[in-house]
Amino acid sequence: MFEKMPHIKEDFYIGFLDRTINIHWNYHAILMVSIWLILVPICITIIRFGKPRPTEFGLRRQVHIKHPEWWWFSAHKYGLSLAVFLTLAGVAVALTVSRGFSGSVHSILGALTAILAVVQIVAGLLRGTHGGKYYNKANPDDPTTWQGDHYSRTTRRRIFEAYHKTAGYFTLFCAVGAIGSGLMQYPMPLLAKIVFILPFLYLAFWVVMEFFERRYDGYRAVHGYGAEHPYNKEREYL
Repeated sequence: MFEKMPHIKEDFYIGFLDRTINIHWNYHAILMVSIWLILVPICITIIRFGKPRPTEFGLRRQVHIKHPEWWWFSAHKYGLSLAVFLTLAGVAVALTVSRGFSGSVHSILGALTAILAVVQIVAGLLRGTHGGKYYNKANPDDPTTWQGDHYSRTTRRRIFEAYHKTAGYFTLFCAVGAIGSGLMQYPMPLLAKIVFILPFLYLAFWVVMEFFERRYDGYRAVHGYGAEHPYNKEREYL
């Protein structure tokens, strides 16, 4: 059995209040598990399996949280933004009560997770414009109104997708490592059991969704399945 490491502080002195408070590391552990093994996988699952079945014209209204057809994108975007905010808050509190960076495996993986999560937000802001033949205010008869980084599959968009998707899974991998190493330092048997069980629940759900073929192509779902769209034409034989 793992035992709590002796270097873990159990209290924290607040100078301006002249008061010592107990540190409840179990709250930190529960928060991080809730973020990275519940909220983040759910947001990933939603965008993977929540996209609508492709139609001839795709999604015509502007990408916006108020438009229900974009719920899957909004849930992914704002859910992960919340995850990053909560992660930074949790890291900040941990660094404060620990009086700095400990240099342990847990702290290294935790810091790496937080940094990569922030980079994901920045990458999302730089992903470029949307575009589309039938999108929002575009004129289907005027190709000059269709242009957008997503629709035209510009180099900028390709770089974003190549990084965002791959680095997203790597960030989750680092987070799982941080959680595991954290539970080795500060054992919580019940939480450890939950951490062990959750991946199998996700696996079962993902297998079922794949069986029912609910993982629709994002480009076709958004812009339509017509062969005239650039990325559909590019993948004509795929």
